[in-house]
Amino acid sequence: MIGDKDLISIQQARILAENAVEAQKRLAALPQEALDSIVEAMAEAVEAHAQSLAVMCHEESDCGVWQDKMVKNLFVARQVRNSLRGMRCVGPLDGDQNHGSVREVGVPLGVIVALCPVTSPVSTAMYKTLLAVKSGNAIIFSLHPRAIDSMRHALDVMIAAGRAHGLPEGAVSYLDIVAKSGTQELMQHPGVALVMVTGVLGMFEAARASGKPLIYGGTGNGPVFIERTANIAAAAGDIVASKAFDNGLAPSAEQCVIVDGCVERQVRRAFQDNGAYFMTEAEAEAISNVLFHRDGRRRRDMVGQSAAALAEKGGFAIPAGTRVLVAERKYVTGHDPYIRELLSPVLGYYVEPDWKHACEKCLELLLQERHAQTLTIHSTDDEVIRQFALKKPVARLLVNTGASFGGMGLTTDLTPAMTQGSGIAGYGITSDNISPLNLIYRRKIGYGVRSTAHLAEFGPTKTASADGALRADETFDVLRRVLREALTSLQQPH
Repeated sequence: MIGDKDLISIQQARILAENAVEAQKRLAALPQEALDSIVEAMAEAVEAHAQSLAVMCHEESDCGVWQDKMVKNLFVARQVRNSLRGMRCVGPLDGDQNHGSVREVGVPLGVIVALCPVTSPVSTAMYKTLLAVKSGNAIIFSLHPRAIDSMRHALDVMIAAGRAHGLPEGAVSYLDIVAKSGTQELMQHPGVALVMVTGVLGMFEAARASGKPLIYGGTGNGPVFIERTANIAAAAGDIVASKAFDNGLAPSAEQCVIVDGCVERQVRRAFQDNGAYFMTEAEAEAISNVLFHRDGRRRRDMVGQSAAALAEKGGFAIPAGTRVLVAERKYVTGHDPYIRELLSPVLGYYVEPDWKHACEKCLELLLQERHAQTLTIHSTDDEVIRQFALKKPVARLLVNTGASFGGMGLTTDLTPAMTQGSGIAGYGITSDNISPLNLIYRRKIGYGVRSTAHLAEFGPTKTASADGALRADETFDVLRRVLREALTSLQQPH
């Protein structure tokens, strides 16, 4: 029964949180080298299951592309793991402990509650586990209802490997009696120090209401601008590959394209050469009805479906090999579904006469749905790139790369991450690509370098003027002293 499930989920949440608090105390006592050994063992173990977990996740969630999910799994097991090597998160953070008057010590936050999206449940769970253990934190997952088995399997592999290398029991765990009440109980538990939510917008308000610090991996309608100086062939290839990756499920993926008008014909041809299909207005209307209900609610069973599957559902034929559907638009209006995050291989397409108009169009789009967290520009004009960087309300600007790959740090030098902080103030405590350094306190150690005699520099100056006369403040001091002595004399008995 639903009520019983709620109660069981709440009880499991309390037990997991209490166990995690005790486990985290033991985990925090381990040196960085011991934590690193556990991280390496967990990453190596789960890497061996990268393909089977990708297939399992795809079949269970019924969205995306299993081959691309495997890429995400291997990205975490290899590139994220490599980025963690040599990083100090707990204990002394300074390279030379015998130098400097200010030093830092890394201190774990405590117990973290983590939620992962159905778009990348396994790779995100893997990633968050490595980050938490690397920084000496315990972590509890609330498994996504559409990916329970695949997430459970991935976490079980990592927990077993970690336990064999000294991971305390209960330091990594999961709530598998999934109910909203249980997840809320986890987030509100007094032993929990931080909530980390990636892409699960439906739980955002509950996470914020928990009163705990919140790291939110945001999404939204991320635009890409192709400026006239861009390498058009490379830009089109990057954008189509990025948007087709895992059928458009990456959080930083492009949602719409803005094209500099003077190169529009070349851009259109380059898109078509890379497998993009430009829909008619009727076809675009059909696809909007496939993706959304008439009241605006998303059709969840259409999330992460291929271009071919969407076109078939929409009742029209597309060329074989089509990877992305393109809907031409003119205006940004609140009722147009193409200004929303589409979570599918579908792009809105706008043409503007120059970069200044394109800049305004990007702003219009960014302000429509949660501001997005990423904006991309393809250009070789440094001044245009600078203007975009200065004026857009996003967490990251990507230049000359596919947004899905650049945002996660695969094709850029951004921190390799499956959780990319939101670009909106109030939606989480940071806009960073999340690393273990976001999961610690930095304790400052300040050494005395000046004596208390230094205080004299901040007191009143008592030097005489050039002619030997007393300064005004000294004159008042003398007058006050004379008055005090006179009053004392008058009060004494004669």
